Amino acid sequence: MFILDRLKPKELEEYLKSFAVIAPDEKIQDLTIPGAGNMNRVLRARTENSSLIIKQAHNYVEKYPQIYAPPTRIHTEGAFYELIVTNADTSHMMPEVIKQDPENYILILEDMGDSEDFSFLYHKHQFIRHDELQSLCNYLSALHTSFKSHQPNPIFLNDEMRKLNHQHIFVYPFLEENGLDLDHIQNGLRELAQPYKSDEGFRNIIKDIGEQYLTNGPHLLHGDFYPGSWLKTQGGIRVIDPEFCHYGFAEFDLAVLIAHLHLANQSESLIEQVLYWYNSAIDFQFLQQLTGVEIMRRLIGLAQLPLERSLEEKRQLLSKAYQMIIS
Repeated sequence: MFILDRLKPKELEEYLKSFAVIAPDEKIQDLTIPGAGNMNRVLRARTENSSLIIKQAHNYVEKYPQIYAPPTRIHTEGAFYELIVTNADTSHMMPEVIKQDPENYILILEDMGDSEDFSFLYHKHQFIRHDELQSLCNYLSALHTSFKSHQPNPIFLNDEMRKLNHQHIFVYPFLEENGLDLDHIQNGLRELAQPYKSDEGFRNIIKDIGEQYLTNGPHLLHGDFYPGSWLKTQGGIRVIDPEFCHYGFAEFDLAVLIAHLHLANQSESLIEQVLYWYNSAIDFQFLQQLTGVEIMRRLIGLAQLPLERSLEEKRQLLSKAYQMIIS
Protein backbone atom coordinates (compact mmCIF):
# COMPACT_ATOMS: atom_id res chain seq x y z
CA MET A 1 0.00 0.00 0.00
CA PHE A 2 1.28 3.45 -0.88
CA ILE A 3 1.56 5.73 2.18
CA LEU A 4 1.42 9.48 1.78
CA ASP A 5 4.46 10.96 3.51
CA ARG A 6 5.59 14.58 3.45
CA LEU A 7 9.20 13.47 3.94
CA LYS A 8 9.17 11.32 0.80
CA PRO A 9 8.53 13.63 -2.18
CA LYS A 10 10.34 11.35 -4.66
CA GLU A 11 8.06 8.43 -3.85
CA LEU A 12 5.05 10.69 -4.29
CA GLU A 13 6.40 11.89 -7.65
CA GLU A 14 6.60 8.31 -8.91
CA TYR A 15 3.13 7.57 -7.55
CA LEU A 16 1.61 10.56 -9.36
CA LYS A 17 3.42 9.67 -12.57
CA SER A 18 2.07 6.13 -12.42
CA PHE A 19 -1.43 7.59 -12.81
CA ALA A 20 -0.31 10.22 -15.36
CA VAL A 21 -1.37 12.93 -12.93
CA ILE A 22 1.93 14.70 -13.60
CA ALA A 23 4.20 14.45 -16.63
CA PRO A 24 7.13 11.97 -16.72
CA ASP A 25 9.68 14.78 -16.41
CA GLU A 26 7.75 16.79 -13.81
CA LYS A 27 9.24 17.33 -10.35
CA ILE A 28 7.64 18.18 -7.02
CA GLN A 29 9.09 21.50 -5.99
CA ASP A 30 7.16 21.98 -2.77
CA LEU A 31 5.32 19.55 -0.50
CA THR A 32 3.40 21.09 2.39
CA ILE A 33 0.48 20.56 4.74
CA PRO A 34 -2.27 22.90 3.47
CA GLY A 35 -4.22 23.27 6.71
CA ALA A 36 -5.01 21.87 10.12
CA GLY A 37 -7.09 18.90 8.97
CA ASN A 38 -8.71 16.53 11.44
CA MET A 39 -9.86 13.39 9.62
CA ASN A 40 -7.32 12.62 6.88
CA ARG A 41 -3.69 13.00 5.92
CA VAL A 42 -3.55 15.89 3.46
CA LEU A 43 -0.66 17.32 1.44
CA ARG A 44 -0.29 20.05 -1.18
CA ALA A 45 2.14 19.09 -3.95
CA ARG A 46 3.39 21.89 -6.19
CA THR A 47 5.29 21.25 -9.40
CA GLU A 48 6.45 23.68 -12.08
CA ASN A 49 3.17 23.07 -13.92
CA SER A 50 0.49 22.38 -11.34
CA SER A 51 -0.62 22.28 -7.72
CA LEU A 52 -2.54 19.34 -6.26
CA ILE A 53 -4.28 18.48 -3.01
CA ILE A 54 -3.73 14.83 -2.07
CA LYS A 55 -5.80 13.20 0.69
CA GLN A 56 -5.37 9.75 2.18
CA ALA A 57 -7.72 8.10 4.66
CA HIS A 58 -6.49 5.59 7.23
CA ASN A 59 -8.54 3.49 9.62
CA TYR A 60 -8.25 6.18 12.28
CA VAL A 61 -8.80 9.91 12.68
CA GLU A 62 -5.59 11.71 11.71
CA LYS A 63 -5.80 14.20 14.60
CA TYR A 64 -6.87 11.54 17.12
CA PRO A 65 -5.21 8.24 16.11
CA GLN A 66 -6.86 6.43 19.02
CA ILE A 67 -10.28 6.93 17.36
CA TYR A 68 -11.27 4.44 14.68
CA ALA A 69 -12.74 5.78 11.43
CA PRO A 70 -13.51 3.77 8.28
CA PRO A 71 -10.97 4.45 5.50
CA THR A 72 -13.78 4.00 2.96
CA ARG A 73 -14.88 7.53 3.88
CA ILE A 74 -12.55 8.72 1.13
CA HIS A 75 -14.60 6.76 -1.43
CA THR A 76 -17.78 8.43 -0.21
CA GLU A 77 -16.14 11.85 -0.37
CA GLY A 78 -14.97 11.18 -3.92
CA ALA A 79 -18.46 10.07 -4.94
CA PHE A 80 -19.87 13.27 -3.43
CA TYR A 81 -17.53 15.44 -5.51
CA GLU A 82 -18.36 13.47 -8.64
CA LEU A 83 -22.09 13.90 -8.05
CA ILE A 84 -22.19 17.62 -7.28
CA VAL A 85 -20.44 18.56 -10.54
CA THR A 86 -23.75 17.80 -12.27
CA ASN A 87 -25.23 20.96 -10.73
CA ALA A 88 -23.79 24.40 -11.48
CA ASP A 89 -24.91 25.86 -8.14
CA THR A 90 -22.86 23.32 -6.19
CA SER A 91 -19.98 22.48 -8.52
CA HIS A 92 -18.49 25.98 -8.61
CA MET A 93 -18.20 25.95 -4.83
CA MET A 94 -16.05 22.82 -4.55
CA PRO A 95 -12.79 21.45 -5.99
CA GLU A 96 -12.73 19.09 -8.95
CA VAL A 97 -11.59 15.49 -8.63
CA ILE A 98 -8.42 14.78 -10.58
CA LYS A 99 -7.95 11.14 -9.61
CA GLN A 100 -9.44 8.58 -7.23
CA ASP A 101 -7.32 5.64 -6.09
CA PRO A 102 -9.66 3.35 -4.12
CA GLU A 103 -7.00 0.72 -3.47
CA ASN A 104 -4.82 3.16 -1.54
CA TYR A 105 -7.69 5.24 -0.15
CA ILE A 106 -6.36 8.32 -1.90
CA LEU A 107 -8.21 11.24 -3.46
CA ILE A 108 -6.41 13.83 -5.60
CA LEU A 109 -8.18 17.16 -5.94
CA GLU A 110 -7.84 20.49 -7.64
CA ASP A 111 -5.92 22.97 -5.49
CA MET A 112 -8.13 26.01 -4.98
CA GLY A 113 -5.09 28.23 -4.49
CA ASP A 114 -3.72 30.15 -1.55
CA SER A 115 -6.48 30.21 0.99
CA GLU A 116 -7.40 29.90 4.64
CA ASP A 117 -10.35 28.30 6.28
CA PHE A 118 -12.82 30.34 8.31
CA SER A 119 -11.58 29.20 11.73
CA PHE A 120 -10.40 32.78 12.22
CA LEU A 121 -14.06 33.57 12.98
CA TYR A 122 -13.61 32.04 16.43
CA HIS A 123 -11.22 34.85 17.35
CA LYS A 124 -12.48 38.13 18.72
CA HIS A 125 -13.73 40.83 16.35
CA GLN A 126 -13.71 38.60 13.27
CA PHE A 127 -16.75 38.54 11.00
CA ILE A 128 -18.03 36.73 7.94
CA ARG A 129 -19.20 39.02 5.14
CA HIS A 130 -22.87 39.03 4.14
CA ASP A 131 -22.07 37.90 0.60
CA GLU A 132 -19.95 35.00 1.90
CA LEU A 133 -22.70 33.76 4.21
CA GLN A 134 -25.27 34.16 1.45
CA SER A 135 -23.10 32.01 -0.83
CA LEU A 136 -22.96 29.30 1.83
CA CYS A 137 -26.75 29.38 2.27
CA ASN A 138 -27.29 29.24 -1.50
CA TYR A 139 -24.92 26.28 -1.70
CA LEU A 140 -26.80 24.38 1.02
CA SER A 141 -30.16 25.10 -0.58
CA ALA A 142 -28.92 23.83 -3.96
CA LEU A 143 -27.31 20.76 -2.40
CA HIS A 144 -30.41 19.81 -0.42
CA THR A 145 -32.92 20.37 -3.21
CA SER A 146 -31.00 19.31 -6.34
CA PHE A 147 -30.05 15.85 -5.10
CA LYS A 148 -33.15 15.00 -3.09
CA SER A 149 -33.86 11.27 -3.22
CA HIS A 150 -35.69 8.59 -1.28
CA GLN A 151 -33.55 5.84 -2.87
CA PRO A 152 -30.01 7.23 -2.92
CA ASN A 153 -26.87 5.44 -3.98
CA PRO A 154 -25.92 3.25 -0.96
CA ILE A 155 -22.45 4.84 -0.83
CA PHE A 156 -24.11 8.01 0.45
CA LEU A 157 -25.69 6.31 3.45
CA ASN A 158 -22.21 6.51 5.03
CA ASP A 159 -23.42 4.62 8.10
CA GLU A 160 -20.08 4.11 9.83
CA MET A 161 -19.11 7.77 9.62
CA ARG A 162 -22.57 8.81 10.75
CA LYS A 163 -22.29 6.52 13.78
CA LEU A 164 -18.88 8.04 14.59
CA ASN A 165 -20.33 11.54 14.34
CA HIS A 166 -23.35 10.53 16.40
CA GLN A 167 -21.13 9.30 19.20
CA HIS A 168 -19.19 12.57 19.40
CA ILE A 169 -22.21 14.86 18.99
CA PHE A 170 -25.02 13.21 20.94
CA VAL A 171 -23.38 10.77 23.37
CA TYR A 172 -19.80 11.46 24.46
CA PRO A 173 -20.18 15.14 25.49
CA PHE A 174 -23.10 14.32 27.82
CA LEU A 175 -21.53 11.40 29.68
CA GLU A 176 -20.75 12.30 33.29
CA GLU A 177 -17.43 10.47 33.09
CA ASN A 178 -15.96 10.33 29.59
CA GLY A 179 -12.26 10.81 30.31
CA LEU A 180 -12.17 14.42 29.10
CA ASP A 181 -10.89 16.89 31.69
CA LEU A 182 -12.87 20.03 30.87
CA ASP A 183 -10.95 22.05 33.46
CA HIS A 184 -7.80 21.31 31.48
CA ILE A 185 -9.46 23.11 28.56
CA GLN A 186 -10.64 26.02 30.70
CA ASN A 187 -10.70 26.18 34.47
CA GLY A 188 -14.29 26.03 35.69
CA LEU A 189 -15.72 24.44 32.53
CA ARG A 190 -16.33 21.11 34.27
CA GLU A 191 -18.62 22.77 36.82
CA LEU A 192 -20.53 24.55 34.03
CA ALA A 193 -21.11 21.27 32.20
CA GLN A 194 -22.11 19.16 35.20
CA PRO A 195 -25.82 20.17 35.47
CA TYR A 196 -26.41 19.20 31.86
CA LYS A 197 -24.55 15.91 32.17
CA SER A 198 -26.45 14.90 35.31
CA ASP A 199 -29.94 15.81 34.02
CA GLU A 200 -31.35 12.46 32.89
CA GLY A 201 -34.47 13.97 31.33
CA PHE A 202 -32.35 16.38 29.30
CA ARG A 203 -30.06 13.58 28.18
CA ASN A 204 -33.08 11.57 27.04
CA ILE A 205 -34.18 14.47 24.83
CA ILE A 206 -30.72 14.52 23.26
CA LYS A 207 -30.88 10.75 22.81
CA ASP A 208 -34.12 11.13 20.84
CA ILE A 209 -32.62 13.88 18.67
CA GLY A 210 -29.59 11.68 18.02
CA GLU A 211 -31.75 8.74 16.96
CA GLN A 212 -33.45 10.97 14.40
CA TYR A 213 -30.01 12.03 13.12
CA LEU A 214 -29.23 8.34 12.50
CA THR A 215 -32.42 7.93 10.47
CA ASN A 216 -32.07 8.13 6.70
CA GLY A 217 -33.67 11.21 5.18
CA PRO A 218 -34.32 12.56 1.68
CA HIS A 219 -31.60 15.22 1.45
CA LEU A 220 -27.92 14.91 0.57
CA LEU A 221 -25.99 16.63 3.35
CA HIS A 222 -22.44 17.91 3.50
CA GLY A 223 -22.38 16.53 7.03
CA ASP A 224 -19.76 18.82 8.61
CA PHE A 225 -20.74 22.31 7.50
CA TYR A 226 -18.68 24.44 9.87
CA PRO A 227 -15.98 27.13 9.38
CA GLY A 228 -13.20 24.54 9.09
CA SER A 229 -14.89 23.29 5.91
CA TRP A 230 -15.16 26.75 4.32
CA LEU A 231 -12.25 28.28 2.43
CA LYS A 232 -11.59 31.95 1.79
CA THR A 233 -10.00 32.02 -1.68
CA GLN A 234 -9.24 34.69 -4.24
CA GLY A 235 -12.24 33.42 -6.20
CA GLY A 236 -14.61 33.68 -3.24
CA ILE A 237 -15.80 31.29 -0.55
CA ARG A 238 -15.47 27.56 -1.28
CA VAL A 239 -16.51 24.34 0.49
CA ILE A 240 -14.36 21.25 1.18
CA ASP A 241 -14.22 18.04 3.24
CA PRO A 242 -17.61 16.31 2.80
CA GLU A 243 -16.42 13.00 4.29
CA PHE A 244 -19.39 13.00 6.70
CA CYS A 245 -21.88 13.44 3.84
CA HIS A 246 -25.01 11.30 3.97
CA TYR A 247 -28.69 11.27 3.14
CA GLY A 248 -30.49 12.74 6.12
CA PHE A 249 -32.42 15.82 7.15
CA ALA A 250 -31.59 19.29 5.85
CA GLU A 251 -31.94 20.76 9.33
CA PHE A 252 -28.66 19.15 10.37
CA ASP A 253 -26.43 21.08 7.93
CA LEU A 254 -28.29 24.29 8.69
CA ALA A 255 -28.01 23.72 12.44
CA VAL A 256 -24.25 23.25 12.25
CA LEU A 257 -23.91 26.45 10.23
CA ILE A 258 -26.08 28.46 12.63
CA ALA A 259 -24.48 26.97 15.75
CA HIS A 260 -21.03 28.03 14.64
CA LEU A 261 -22.21 31.54 13.86
CA HIS A 262 -23.35 31.71 17.51
CA LEU A 263 -20.08 30.20 18.73
CA ALA A 264 -18.15 32.72 16.62
CA ASN A 265 -20.13 35.61 18.11
CA GLN A 266 -21.63 36.78 14.84
CA SER A 267 -24.53 39.24 15.05
CA GLU A 268 -28.07 38.01 15.68
CA SER A 269 -29.30 40.05 12.73
CA LEU A 270 -26.88 38.22 10.43
CA ILE A 271 -27.83 34.82 11.84
CA GLU A 272 -31.48 35.60 11.20
CA GLN A 273 -30.65 36.05 7.50
CA VAL A 274 -29.64 32.39 7.15
CA LEU A 275 -33.15 31.00 6.78
CA TYR A 276 -34.12 33.87 4.46
CA TRP A 277 -31.22 33.08 2.14
CA TYR A 278 -31.69 29.33 2.45
CA ASN A 279 -35.30 29.81 1.37
CA SER A 280 -36.57 26.22 1.71
CA ALA A 281 -39.04 24.57 4.07
CA ILE A 282 -37.62 23.26 7.37
CA ASP A 283 -38.79 21.90 10.71
CA PHE A 284 -37.89 24.89 12.90
CA GLN A 285 -38.11 23.04 16.24
CA PHE A 286 -35.83 20.27 15.01
CA LEU A 287 -33.44 22.90 13.65
CA GLN A 288 -33.34 24.67 17.01
CA GLN A 289 -32.69 21.43 18.88
CA LEU A 290 -29.87 20.39 16.56
CA THR A 291 -28.36 23.87 16.80
CA GLY A 292 -28.38 23.67 20.58
CA VAL A 293 -26.74 20.24 20.60
CA GLU A 294 -23.98 21.40 18.24
CA ILE A 295 -23.24 24.43 20.41
CA MET A 296 -23.06 22.31 23.56
CA ARG A 297 -20.94 19.53 22.11
CA ARG A 298 -18.40 22.07 20.82
CA LEU A 299 -18.13 23.56 24.30
CA ILE A 300 -18.04 20.40 26.43
CA GLY A 301 -17.08 17.63 23.98
CA LEU A 302 -13.86 16.37 22.46
CA ALA A 303 -14.04 18.42 19.23
CA GLN A 304 -12.92 21.70 20.75
CA LEU A 305 -12.59 24.93 18.78
CA PRO A 306 -10.03 27.76 19.08
CA LEU A 307 -12.66 29.90 20.83
CA GLU A 308 -11.68 33.14 22.49
CA ARG A 309 -14.55 33.10 24.96
CA SER A 310 -14.59 33.75 28.69
CA LEU A 311 -16.08 31.23 31.10
CA GLU A 312 -19.08 33.54 31.58
CA GLU A 313 -19.64 33.72 27.82
CA LYS A 314 -19.55 29.93 27.65
CA ARG A 315 -22.05 29.74 30.51
CA GLN A 316 -24.40 31.98 28.54
CA LEU A 317 -23.93 29.93 25.37
CA LEU A 318 -24.65 26.69 27.23
CA SER A 319 -27.80 28.19 28.73
CA LYS A 320 -28.95 29.44 25.31
CA ALA A 321 -28.28 26.02 23.78
CA TYR A 322 -30.18 24.30 26.59
CA GLN A 323 -33.24 26.43 25.92
CA MET A 324 -33.04 25.63 22.22
CA ILE A 325 -32.99 21.90 22.96
CA ILE A 326 -35.85 21.77 25.47
CA SER A 327 -38.13 24.16 23.53
